[in-house]
Formats: sequence, structure tokens, C-alpha cells
Amino acid sequence: MKATGKEVTIVMIEDDEGHARLIEKNVRRAGVNNEIVPFTNGTGALDYILGADRSGEVSRDRYLLVLLDLNLPDMSGIDILEKIKGNDHTKRLPVVILTTTDDEREIQRCYDLGANVYITKPVDYDNFAHAIRQLGLFFAVIQIPQ
Repeated sequence: MKATGKEVTIVMIEDDEGHARLIEKNVRRAGVNNEIVPFTNGTGALDYILGADRSGEVSRDRYLLVLLDLNLPDMSGIDILEKIKGNDHTKRLPVVILTTTDDEREIQRCYDLGANVYITKPVDYDNFAHAIRQLGLFFAVIQIPQ
């Protein structure tokens, strides 16, 4: 996956080690060999994506794809999604929600906040590959607007 000639870094925010391994396995099976930067909590992930000052400047010239679990030990994935989509430097980053929650209101809320795809875990290869293809990332070049 590349964005205008630059490598896309996959930011995986997932606190369950088994789910994280499954997600990474399915990313690799889908033919995506990009770097995966894992986080087990929202604070560390937001430090990476928005910077410690939360200005988002740190990601101004980075190309990131966020894989986000909603149930994290320190904050909700909804809060993380709101912070990413509410920041001028990160609002266009693609965010894929990967969670065990299949509540219709929760799903709609994520889409309303700007999530690109919502996938209910456990993640299976076919559904995951389909979601990646929908985002135009499957064996393709990603274009993230600046």
C-alpha cells in the first residue's frame, strides 16, 4: 500500500493479543506488507497519531491507516475516533473499526463520526479482505488527501 509514492503505516489499536495476531495475519494474507505499529491502549496510539501535544502536526506528512478497536482499557475507541476525525491534520485518515460490538446504534455512531469501515470481530479473512478492497487498499495504491 502506498499513498502518492509514500508507504502507508498501519496503526493497529487493539488490546487483545489474540485479536491483534489474527488481524495482522489477515492483513498479511491480504497481500499487505506495510509496517504495522501496534498499540494496546488509546493514550499511546493518540500520542503516536496526534503527538503528545495532540496538535496533529506530527502526522501532517505521514500516511496512516488506523485499525481501531472500540473497547480499550484506558478510553473508548469512539473517543479516539472523535479525536482523529476532529483534527485538521488527521481528519482524512482512513479508520477501520474492528470490534466485537455489533450494536446498530454504535455502528451508526462510528459512521457518523467518519469511520470508513466497521467490521465485527472475530475477523475472518473474507470479510477483512472485502473491507480492504472496499477501501481501495487491496493490492492498490492508496490516495490520502492532504
